[in-house]
Amino acid sequence: MRKGKATMLHDHHSHDHGAHTDHAVMSDATASLNRLAFSATTHCLTGCAIGEVLGLVIGIWLGWSNSASILVAVVLAFLFGYALTLWPLLRGGVAFKTAMGLALASDTLSITVMEIVDNAVVLAVPGAMDAGLSEPLFWASLVVSLAVAFVAAFPVNRWLISKGRGHAVVHAYH
Repeated sequence: MRKGKATMLHDHHSHDHGAHTDHAVMSDATASLNRLAFSATTHCLTGCAIGEVLGLVIGIWLGWSNSASILVAVVLAFLFGYALTLWPLLRGGVAFKTAMGLALASDTLSITVMEIVDNAVVLAVPGAMDAGLSEPLFWASLVVSLAVAFVAAFPVNRWLISKGRGHAVVHAYH
């Protein structure tokens, strides 16, 4: 059957409207995914930064080797990262074993990426690990390393969330 000109125009208009709607839905979903990944990465950065700064400050203050300082910083970064996930879950009534499993599942890959990148950048900056706590080089390299680590961890968190993992699992409990 042959369609009239008015019907063809209407069909074309409807098709375009549907395409714009699909695009808008995809844009909203992408924006939502990006916001959640940004939030998860900021959360990860907070725990990593607390642990990293505290560990390096302790190591430098006590005159430890670079390896010992970094080891303590990494351990503290994981502890603080997991604690920042555990605390609201436990306050919300989630059992410790369940909360710990959620923290491990949601944070481990992100913290690992962040710590590898963060420490690699600090080690790559000449003199950063030998700088004293009162020297701007130490603090500037730490800030830059954390910023680069954020950029590296964002796509990891975005991918995890898009697969229903990472902080997507934890957010189901909030």
